[in-house]
Amino acid sequence: MKRTENAVSLARDALIYLSQDADRIGRFLAVTGVGPVEIRNQVDDPVFLAGVLDFILADDAMVMDFAESASIEPEEPARARRLLPGGDVLEY
Repeated sequence: MKRTENAVSLARDALIYLSQDADRIGRFLAVTGVGPVEIRNQVDDPVFLAGVLDFILADDAMVMDFAESASIEPEEPARARRLLPGGDVLEY
């Protein structure tokens, strides 16, 4: 359970990271089709948070930038993603 809680926490940090830059959050909103209200309503949903990590993991430069900003190893977002819904079928 603790590992899943850590994965959820890291995904929330990733969402904060996205929201700190207008271009990043704009691309996230455009790609996912969610709006600010939906983000607020889904911030505790592990499925939504898995999507946040999927978005970051799709861009190596963003993974590196997020890892640096969060003071984590670049492999951590992929590890966290594997612990969230659907992660057992992904390969990063």
